Amino acid sequence: MIKLTSNGKESLDNLVATLVAGRTIPGFALGATTVEGEIYFNSGGYRNADDLASGEVNGDTVFWICSMTKMIAHIAALQLIEQGKLTTETPVSKFFPQFENVVVLADITSAKPSYSPAKNAITVQHLLNFSSGLFYPPTTGTAMPGPYAMPHDKEDPHANFLAALQGNHPGIPVKFEPGTDFVYGYSSDILGFIVEKISGQTLEIYFQDNIFGPLGVKGSFYLTPDLKGNFLTLSRRTSDGFKLETDAKIMEQDYTKVSRHMGGVGLYTSLRDYLKILRHILQIHAGTATKPVLKLESVSSLFVGASTEEGIKNLDLFTISAPTKGNSWSTALAVSSVDAPWGRKKGSAFWSGWAGTYFFMDPTTGVAAIYGTQLIGETSGSRDPDNLSAFVAFEKTLYAGLQQD
Repeated sequence: MIKLTSNGKESLDNLVATLVAGRTIPGFALGATTVEGEIYFNSGGYRNADDLASGEVNGDTVFWICSMTKMIAHIAALQLIEQGKLTTETPVSKFFPQFENVVVLADITSAKPSYSPAKNAITVQHLLNFSSGLFYPPTTGTAMPGPYAMPHDKEDPHANFLAALQGNHPGIPVKFEPGTDFVYGYSSDILGFIVEKISGQTLEIYFQDNIFGPLGVKGSFYLTPDLKGNFLTLSRRTSDGFKLETDAKIMEQDYTKVSRHMGGVGLYTSLRDYLKILRHILQIHAGTATKPVLKLESVSSLFVGASTEEGIKNLDLFTISAPTKGNSWSTALAVSSVDAPWGRKKGSAFWSGWAGTYFFMDPTTGVAAIYGTQLIGETSGSRDPDNLSAFVAFEKTLYAGLQQD
């Protein structure tokens, strides 16, 4: 059994104190768990940058977890696969005819790229391992990709998004022939739409009934007054500190207008609650979970890379925050190919969120960890160097304080 030593806890406490005193990042939270339970959680700063009156960040503080939503959407799809309601080989066009005429663009950076019809149909498997070719536009800067900002339509929640995705092309555009490579993009959103089609529920209700409720997690696609009352406001780094972000081009956050639930970016929850999900996954992997939300086979697939050789190269180009190279994408997450020099072991699964959140699960060591703030870098978008450095310091300090009991 792995545990955090008293010296390890003291070192983590000192790290938190250093981060608070250094004032290089706004409010933040971080925590770690083993299969047995939470071993550390701490936080620092205030919910509105330097506004003391806004209240201190704590374990209940709500974060917009952005792309950390993806893992939850993939868990939902894997549940449906386990139930025989979906297969990995099911074509996406079965649910959305817009995918019947997929086109491969010659150059996704061109304003008017040439294209050719895709030879392969996009399947559920391609969505799971991000080999669909569905891509985020390459020049979004510090704003989120355009389709996320499309108006919501309660009568047909998916139509506007798919229309924006297709644009002026004769079919849904992709970066490469489906199944041949890796690209980060809208795969999880489409996977979430499929979950809604099959279940007959919104993704909000499906998550509450099948994931959040069973695990005692408080999370939602709706930033309701209850959640907003302890919400960590998005900040932008400036030359002399931080300012609250009010002009970022992001998705709809008025909960009264939300009817399109984005499985790639849309959830709000606390990092402590997300840590509960990570712990539950470790427990399933270890065979100790009570009332598991997934079968062992499905959980095991989260820790096994499925990318092609070309996909591994392109994943490495995208995951600049990863401590190692040669990583692959599984059915939901990036997977470490080798032991990191300071922490997580080969076979660890990890990912992050656009607004500055990070996590990993290391089944070999038996530990999972999460860290985050809500910050857009002044010039680097969501990949703020000081924030990333804080996460690396957390991982190093955590592993230095672990001990086999």
